[in-house]
Amino acid sequence: MARLLPARPEGRRLHPITPWRRTWAPIAALAVFAVQDFNRAREWFTQLTVGWLLVAFLLLLPAAAAYGFLSWWVTSYQVTDTELRIRTGLLFRRVAHIRLDRLQAVDVTRPLLARAVGVAKLKLDVVGTNDKDELAFVGEEEAVALRAELLARAAGIAPEAAPSAGEAPERELVRVPPSRLTVALLLMGTGWGFLAATIVAPLLIYWWTGSLGAAVATGVPMLGGAWVATLGRYLTEYDWKVAESPDGLRLDHGLLNREHATVPPGRVQSVRIVEPLLWRRLDWVRVELEVAGSDIGNSVLLPVAPRGVAAGVLARVLPGVDLAEAASVTRPVPRRARWAVPVWWRGYGHGVTDAVFATRRGLLRRELTLVPHAKVQSVRLSQGPWERRLGLADVLVDHGANGTASARLRDVEEAYAIVGAQAERSRTGRRTARPDRWLT
Repeated sequence: MARLLPARPEGRRLHPITPWRRTWAPIAALAVFAVQDFNRAREWFTQLTVGWLLVAFLLLLPAAAAYGFLSWWVTSYQVTDTELRIRTGLLFRRVAHIRLDRLQAVDVTRPLLARAVGVAKLKLDVVGTNDKDELAFVGEEEAVALRAELLARAAGIAPEAAPSAGEAPERELVRVPPSRLTVALLLMGTGWGFLAATIVAPLLIYWWTGSLGAAVATGVPMLGGAWVATLGRYLTEYDWKVAESPDGLRLDHGLLNREHATVPPGRVQSVRIVEPLLWRRLDWVRVELEVAGSDIGNSVLLPVAPRGVAAGVLARVLPGVDLAEAASVTRPVPRRARWAVPVWWRGYGHGVTDAVFATRRGLLRRELTLVPHAKVQSVRLSQGPWERRLGLADVLVDHGANGTASARLRDVEEAYAIVGAQAERSRTGRRTARPDRWLT
């Protein structure tokens, strides 16, 4: 029997439950085919008898199981002194060579069904790549031990000592109570807006066209948006914990799918402090990050927290940054900016501290963006025809997470001065910045 199977690569194996995860691939392929050519698929199904359907099921299930088993059979991973090798591929072989000194985060994810059987998924974040390699699935204890070993080797611990180094100690900084998260979501207008639109828009479409299909096609995507903004966000951000460790800030959260992520030291390129309208009386804020090399764009550091607590956590992410100081130095735009952006011009502002380039925007939903001087990669001045007539210009600051912070509607002479001064601050910041290295 072994001779009929492809050669099994050397290295450690994934958990035996993994084939069931891959069994769905052939079934998903048939589903995609049926959706793309729905009419032909419907004709085939109407012509099939119960006997043929039973035969098709008996053939499809073993084929899907065989595919899952063979995919698991040819997959392995191996940790060497310098890299992590992941071998996979049934028809087209692939070997991923992940240099340990380029590894910046190892996240452990436990989906609901995976938690039920005691397995976990490891996601590997490597400097210079947008896509994360993953190991799915391995046993929970093995996942924790492997994560600790990889981080220890990435931090420079000797290969022979890394397996016994264990998980780095952590100190809890803040935990978001479920009650506060519930109140925060109820006070956000986004969820209520989606819910209202989900009810009103399909009714209007049905009244206008008389087509139930068009109303359903309109309502289903909006219902998905309402889910993401309300209950979906609650399930994701439930029991949010932020802890400090030598390998970075650790984020644990999730009710059904439990996730463990790490924000590596020195990789944060910008921070956004979000303040919805109804949170202001409670002095609550939301903290979002942009991390270099991350494929998820904006990531959440704190879903909701009092301003003082958020300032304390922010000081651990960006040492030397004072949130109150950054908020106080932002200056409003000239009054003539109202001719460029009516009403909303009052929400724009800009300021600079010794540590960060700060911009402010928004009236109902305020956002304060902070970019450390050492993370600024380029500074640009942008000026449209109407802004030129008003003597205004925008200053755009680009950072390492492919993002931009904009100081909008500044006086043109002030904008030129900001560009020159910020370029010098960035050069000085890069020379004096601490190394982006773990355990330092």
